[in-house]
Amino acid sequence: MKRTGWPGCSTISFRHLPLPAALAVIAECGFGEIDLGALPGVCDHVPYDLTDDAVRAVAAEVAASGLRVRSVNGDIGDLNRPHDEDERAAHLRRLLDLTAACGADALVLPCGAQSHDPVATLDADLDLVAAQLHRAAEAAARLGVALWVEAPHYHRLCWNTDLAAELADRLDPSVGLVLDTSHIVASGGDPAAYAERFAGRIAHVHLRDATPGHINHSIGNGVVDFAATFAALRATGYQGASSLELETRDVTDDERPAAAVKAAAYIAGL
Repeated sequence: MKRTGWPGCSTISFRHLPLPAALAVIAECGFGEIDLGALPGVCDHVPYDLTDDAVRAVAAEVAASGLRVRSVNGDIGDLNRPHDEDERAAHLRRLLDLTAACGADALVLPCGAQSHDPVATLDADLDLVAAQLHRAAEAAARLGVALWVEAPHYHRLCWNTDLAAELADRLDPSVGLVLDTSHIVASGGDPAAYAERFAGRIAHVHLRDATPGHINHSIGNGVVDFAATFAALRATGYQGASSLELETRDVTDDERPAAAVKAAAYIAGL
């Protein structure tokens, strides 16, 4: 039974299961919407070798679940590294086709390579990431969906709030920012302060607990102040959604459904 007032749940929370099983567990827990994980090496619910047939197959599996899709969380390669642009453009097109086919609001992309060190210089790398995101946003708009970027991301180029701000300054305001509580806290930041700093730019919220330097905690097992974060979001007029992204390492796979229900009930109470 779908629970009203609950956040969504990313399929990354159940990345150990095949997609149909993950969707079934999410629905059985009472969630009504998902973020669809399409991150190679993190969540294989969407094949990285994404063909048109694969897009249709994944969209059909999601539709059969009855769950609404808020976003597709994908990757088109390290945006600050040279890449075969035809290959990147083809993968982006299929991710956007999947986003549209699922009825999702947006495709979410990362904020650079999985390294804090720039490939050239920081300014040059940030310019390149912004240019790639701009092209992706234009392609998304042609399909009637949005583009969002998860920044900061503790394991990528824009790994803290100040670097996220440098990237945001280079982006068209139509590109939404994803506030991820765990990445902000792991990098020494404060999600409530982030909400205030980027008021009007935040398009979505990812929820996971963290401690400085570590992002993989269940809600309640870290130091994220979720109450203050939601208070700041309300105060700044945030009208978007939130989603549990419980890529955690402090529960067993068998414990994940109960942990997700517990976390959702706690967040709903805020």
